[in-house]
Amino acid sequence: MQASTFGAVKMATSEKYVHSLTKIKEAEEKTQKEIDEQKKKVVEELRNFEIHVTQSITTAKSDGEKLVESSIEQARKKANAETEKIVEEAKNKAATISSKIDSHIVKEIIDILLKEV
Repeated sequence: MQASTFGAVKMATSEKYVHSLTKIKEAEEKTQKEIDEQKKKVVEELRNFEIHVTQSITTAKSDGEKLVESSIEQARKKANAETEKIVEEAKNKAATISSKIDSHIVKEIIDILLKEV
């Protein structure tokens, strides 16, 4: 009977050992599953972040190009307005100078003509 008791104890110990190994294996599988899920989540977050960054860069580039185009257009308009102003001032001065010269010349011509009479 002692042998059967020893065998029963040995069997109970073996069963406990197998049960412990089973629990360890289940814990490992559960942990691996959690690791895989977390890895999948992180990969997805990185992919979303990359998409967001790419979109932000594209938007920033587009906004920058629009700003440059707008600045160039404003500078062109300002330069045209200044050019028109300068041309208008030059026309006015030319007309004034022309009329002054014409009056002066007319006066000299009249003086010359009257001296000879």
